[in-house]
Amino acid sequence: QVQVVESGGGLVQPGGSLRLSCAASGIIFENYVLDWYRQAPGKQREFIASHTLGNYTNYADSVKGRFTGSRDNAKNTVILQMNSLKPEDAAVYYCNVWRDSEDYWGQGTQVTVSP
Repeated sequence: QVQVVESGGGLVQPGGSLRLSCAASGIIFENYVLDWYRQAPGKQREFIASHTLGNYTNYADSVKGRFTGSRDNAKNTVILQMNSLKPEDAAVYYCNVWRDSEDYWGQGTQVTVSP
């Protein structure tokens, strides 16, 4: 059974940092792409970053230069380091693990950015 679990969310002040983790089990981790999405109340789910098979990370323009991602295939984990957080970054952050016709999502982790 495949499990995807996000962690690391919380409350942070504007300008602060958070480090999100996504752990996946039940798969051969290195064969999957791992993407981050977020969804704020009343808004559509938004793409944030993608960790490719070659350990290259693509970023949405809205987070480029502030967020840094990495994957550790040995630990079946990806990390999203979020710096210089803004109120508009507040959302539930989701990890999406996929390849070909397989597609798995975690339950999400809440990020709140408020003074």
